[in-house]
Amino acid sequence: MNIIITLAYLLSSILFILGLKNLSSPKTARLGNLFAMSAMLIAIIATLLKNEIVDFTLIIIGLLTGSIIGAIMARKVRMTAMPQMVALFNGLGGGASAFVALAEYYRLTGGTGLNVIISMVISLFIGAVTLTGSLVAFGKLQGIIRPAPVVFKAQRTLNILIFTLFLVMGVFVTINPANHTGVLAILTIALVFGILFVIPIGGADMPVVISLLNSCSGVAAAATGFVLDNNILIICGALVGASGLILTRIMCKAMNRSLANIFFGEVGGSQSEETGEEGKRKVIKYTEEDAAMVLDSAQSVIIIPGYGLAVAQAQFALNELAKMLLNKGITVRYAIHPVAGRMPGHMNVLLADANVPYDHLLDLGDINDDFQYTDVALVVGANDVINPAARVDKDSPLYGMPILNADKAKTVIICKRSLSPGFSGVDNELFYNKNTMMIFGDAKDSINKLIKSLKV
Repeated sequence: MNIIITLAYLLSSILFILGLKNLSSPKTARLGNLFAMSAMLIAIIATLLKNEIVDFTLIIIGLLTGSIIGAIMARKVRMTAMPQMVALFNGLGGGASAFVALAEYYRLTGGTGLNVIISMVISLFIGAVTLTGSLVAFGKLQGIIRPAPVVFKAQRTLNILIFTLFLVMGVFVTINPANHTGVLAILTIALVFGILFVIPIGGADMPVVISLLNSCSGVAAAATGFVLDNNILIICGALVGASGLILTRIMCKAMNRSLANIFFGEVGGSQSEETGEEGKRKVIKYTEEDAAMVLDSAQSVIIIPGYGLAVAQAQFALNELAKMLLNKGITVRYAIHPVAGRMPGHMNVLLADANVPYDHLLDLGDINDDFQYTDVALVVGANDVINPAARVDKDSPLYGMPILNADKAKTVIICKRSLSPGFSGVDNELFYNKNTMMIFGDAKDSINKLIKSLKV
C-alpha cells in the first residue's frame, strides 16, 4: 500500500507541474486545469488511504458541502466578480493551512520536534495573514470596504512592531512548544497584521496584491505539509508559492514599481463621477454613428479591453463587432495590458469566454510599437493602462508604469460611462486629445449600436 501511495503522489506531482506549465498559455489553459484537477483528486484519495481513516462521515459531509458551494459559485458568480472570488479562495486556502497547523499543534503538543514546531509557527502566521488580508482585498473589490488606501499616522511603525512581536512570540513557542498562550497570540497577531497589511493598498494595485496573497497561500500550504509530513502538500504548496511570486514580479514589472512602492505608496484615490467636464476643459461627445464611420474606413484596428468591459458583460458583443470588421477586410487585434482589470489575466479569461481567437490577443510588449501605424485604437472600459500621465507626470502615482500607446493611433475611440478616473484616481489626459472620440454610455449598448450602424 505504501508503494502505491508513493507512486500516486509522484503521479500527482507530475500532473501538478504539467498543469502549471499548460496554464501559462490561453490555448492550453483548459488542459492545464484538467491536469491540476486530476492531480488534486489523486492526491486527496491517496492521502485518505494513507491515514487509514476509520470514519468518513465528516469528510463526506465536507466534500458534499464544498462541492455544492463550489458549483453554485461557478454558475452564479459573474465575470466581473471573478477577482474578488479569487481573493476569497486565496484567503480560504491560507485559513485552512493555518487551522490545520493549529489542530495538529494541539494533537502533538509535548511531542513535537524543532522542525515541526517551526513549520507550525510559519504556517499559522502566513496562513492567518493570508486569510484576513484576502478578506480585506475581497471587501475592497466588492465595494464593502472603501477601495482607496486606508492610512493613519504611525501605520508603518505599528506594522513593524506587530511583526517584531510575532518574531518574539515565535521564538518563545519554539523554545517551549507547550506554550498554548503563545500559539494563540501568534494567531491573533497574524489576523490583525493581515488587515493592516492590505488596507493601505489602493484599488490600482489589487492585481499585485491578489497574486502575492496567492503566493502566501502556497507557502502556508507547504509549511503545513512539513507539519503533516505530507510530501504532496509540500510540493503543491511550493508550486503555488513559487508561481505566485513569479506572477507578482511580472505584475510589478508591468507597473514599473517595486513591492515596497505598492505597500507604502498609497496608490488609488477616491473616484469621482464626472460626466463630461474636468475643470474648464470639455470633451466632445461623439455618437456611435460617428465612430462607425471611422471604423468602416479603417484598415487596422486595435481593441483595448478594460474592467468596464467586464462590468458591462460586453465581451460577446465586442467579439461580434470584431468579426464584422474582419469580414470587411479590416485587421483586428486585441492589446492586453498585464494589469488590465482587477486580477492577473482578467481580460484573457473574459475574452476567452467569448471565444475570441487566442492568436488575436497580444501582450503589451508585442503590440505597443504597432499603435503608431494603426488607424483606430478602440478602447472599451480601460483607463489607467492608457493614461499618458504615466510617461510625463512625475507627481502621478502612475508615473513610470508601462502603458499601451493608444494615443499614438490616428484615431482613438473610447467607450466609457463617464470621465471618472480609474482605480488610481488620476484624470486621463487622453480623454481631451484632439484625436480622441468619446462615446459615453454602457459599453455593451455602445458596441451593439456600433454593430447596428456598421450593418447599414
